[in-house]
Amino acid sequence: MNPFSSGTRLRDMIKAIRACKTAAEERAVVRKECAAIRSSISENDQDYSHRNIAKLMFIHMLGYPTHFGQMECLKLIASAGFPEKRIGYLGLMLLLDERQEVLMLVTNSLKQDLGHTNQYIVGLALCALGNICSAEMARDLAPEVERLLLTRDPNIKKKAALCSIRIIRKVPDLAENFLSPATSLLKEKHHGVLIAGVQLCTDLCKVSEDASNHLRKNCTEGLVRILKDICNSPYAPEYDIAGITDPFLHIRVLRLLRMLGHGDADTSEYINDILAQVASKTESNKNAGNAILYECVETIMGIEATSGLRVLAINILGRFLSNRDNNIRYVALNMLMKAISVDSQAVQRHRTTILECVKDSDASIRKRALELVFLLVNDTNAKPLTKELVDYLEVSDQDFKGDLTSKICSIIEKFSQEKKWYIDQMVKVLSLAGNYVKDNVWHALIVAISNAPDLQGYSVRSLYKAFQLSSEQVSLVQVTIWCIGEYGEMLVNNVGVLQVEEPMTVTESDAVDVLESCLTHHSTDITTQSMCLIALLKLSSRFPPSSGRVKEIITTHIGSVVLELQQRAIEFNSIIQRHQNIKSSLVERMPVLDESTFISKRAGSSQANISTEKSNQQLPSGASLKLSNGVAKPAASPLVDLLDLSLDDTPVPTSTSNDFLHDLLDVGLTNSSSSASGTDILMDLLSIGTPVQSNTTPENGSSIKGFNDILPIAKPNTATVQVVDLLDGLASNGSHPGAQSPVHPSIIAYQSSTLKITFSFTKQPDKPQVTQIHATFMNLSSEAYTDFIFQAAVPKFIQLHLDPANSNHLPASGNGRITQTFTITNTQHGQKPLAMRIRIAYKVSNQERLEQGQINNFPPGL
Repeated sequence: MNPFSSGTRLRDMIKAIRACKTAAEERAVVRKECAAIRSSISENDQDYSHRNIAKLMFIHMLGYPTHFGQMECLKLIASAGFPEKRIGYLGLMLLLDERQEVLMLVTNSLKQDLGHTNQYIVGLALCALGNICSAEMARDLAPEVERLLLTRDPNIKKKAALCSIRIIRKVPDLAENFLSPATSLLKEKHHGVLIAGVQLCTDLCKVSEDASNHLRKNCTEGLVRILKDICNSPYAPEYDIAGITDPFLHIRVLRLLRMLGHGDADTSEYINDILAQVASKTESNKNAGNAILYECVETIMGIEATSGLRVLAINILGRFLSNRDNNIRYVALNMLMKAISVDSQAVQRHRTTILECVKDSDASIRKRALELVFLLVNDTNAKPLTKELVDYLEVSDQDFKGDLTSKICSIIEKFSQEKKWYIDQMVKVLSLAGNYVKDNVWHALIVAISNAPDLQGYSVRSLYKAFQLSSEQVSLVQVTIWCIGEYGEMLVNNVGVLQVEEPMTVTESDAVDVLESCLTHHSTDITTQSMCLIALLKLSSRFPPSSGRVKEIITTHIGSVVLELQQRAIEFNSIIQRHQNIKSSLVERMPVLDESTFISKRAGSSQANISTEKSNQQLPSGASLKLSNGVAKPAASPLVDLLDLSLDDTPVPTSTSNDFLHDLLDVGLTNSSSSASGTDILMDLLSIGTPVQSNTTPENGSSIKGFNDILPIAKPNTATVQVVDLLDGLASNGSHPGAQSPVHPSIIAYQSSTLKITFSFTKQPDKPQVTQIHATFMNLSSEAYTDFIFQAAVPKFIQLHLDPANSNHLPASGNGRITQTFTITNTQHGQKPLAMRIRIAYKVSNQERLEQGQINNFPPGL
């Protein structure tokens, strides 16, 4: 006989496949066998059809296509013998699913077999129907299954109940038909039928509220009686598992009771006693007992249980935390996270055990325990819990330090009631895990220090001491550099020494040594080096005797291969050599940063980053953005974001003109009338388009940023831009009269040697806050402009809508015009005037040009 003929036994085919040494050999064997099976099917060979289907099922499990044998399964199902039907139904469940149209042909055979006199054939049909039943089949065969629920045979009842679960999941409208038979199943003595009946009732509750009410009214007493019987029943060998009678039925009944008691006080009160009995009598030294206890706890937490019962449940979870099995501890931590919203005081009693879980060797338990500890923290226990976590941070695994550091920093920021405690704890964290601290965390520490004048000297001394011990922690180094640059004289002169401090002596040379060591260290990144240069420039003014040494250090970086460091070194060296008269005002101490603004900005920034990532994912590679005047521009163009307005989620200030200016310029500073504040705002405005990458972070937030725009340093050739007085047109009180002028004259919004922009205004009498502006652009040069793009940025209290321009080509010498209309809505009309920053980009002979300016001369009443 051919070894691959249709008569080959299944075991021989399996042996041949397993003997293959390569995948190619296996494919060849399967291909030959499938060909033999196809030949047998086409010849209608009935002798080996059941063997063919058995082999096809094995081939299907190996991942090869077997669709050609589906009809053969239907033929076997239609045959009279039990062995053929068994193979046919098995093949039907394995080779087909409910999405196959072929399945519709088997409905009639299933209906006949459901009414068969042989209980085993009925069982086959129920098993197949419960596995692959579709919605159409469920509607057609539901009456047959409902009839079988009332038979006497417990095996048929059990399978019919399981089949009914599939039917009501596919067609929830049929749930009411199975309600009465399901209720009668709960009175059975056979545990298999009971488990199936309880599960059927559970699914009925999920799909129908009426079914829940019916079962709550008629079955609660019976379920409690079942639970009492199996709790108090003597030893039964057929149901016993590890000394516990039928834990599977235990768990199913507890789940159904949880669904019935949820949101119903009367039912919950009725089942409280039996839950307490189960929780007290069940032994926890076996896994089966732990499973019942866990389900009991979940039921107690899911119903309207009494406070004493909830405490009992949480105490059980506390015992679980001491178990040696990692799975039991993990599910206990998960359950405690849910229980903390129900009874946090009871969970707090197990705080010590939960803290021990944070130090567990299993990574998943550590992370879950850390999340639970974070939820346990409140105003009363924040300090001891933080101390425990910080102490563990020193010895924790490197893989866990990131998560642990993040949670500790969140706890410190959220529950700090004293600035000194906040600073002390953050310095400890930076010293132990500064490389794992995110930038916004140490930025927040700088903001907090700047807002605590009494603690600035203490802070810089604490950071100096920490730096001597942990100079490899990047975040600690950066905060130390910033504080030495700002408060270096406090460090040297021991200003603001607290009683708890130990005396220390730091010279000017020591302070400069710290910055020099950071600047020259092999692992220091560009950001830290840039901060060192800024801090050295500030110390050159604060420490006149060390000015020469500072100059030497800065000069060594004039030839740096890093453009950022080279540019800063050149500019700062120029300040020290040629601008001594303004150096002291340039390097004055930073104005106090507004904490509330920083926090709001930080929250807004995280949301904006998420939305930006989503938009970037949606934008295909190489795609271009459509800008306001309809001109296509590359997606990565730096002109898209003018003022980072997408991050503005902070409340709009409503008072002084200084607030209004900060609002317009997106500067998070408090009100200050000092020259340093004004200088910083001016520098911020002039820093647009510079190579400096990190102007928005606190390390570069000093009053000297943007100096490369005003110092005589070589720059690429660009179009001349007329300097506009940025503070012109702002009234001292930051507001204009609310009365509207009936006619708003046109204005020359912007004019340079190459470009002139005129604005004309239109308003609707019923909408005084809305203004439509018609912009006209005229080319004053002798060369035509192409790819012309106009952009505008406004304060947060103004809404701006730009319409497309009529063209992107502007003829030379005023021989043509580009017009563009945009609408602005002043949400604080009558309180604050309009103000706008503009940017114009175009090409001249394929060379990009850029012009920008400030518009403050809008007519009153807009």
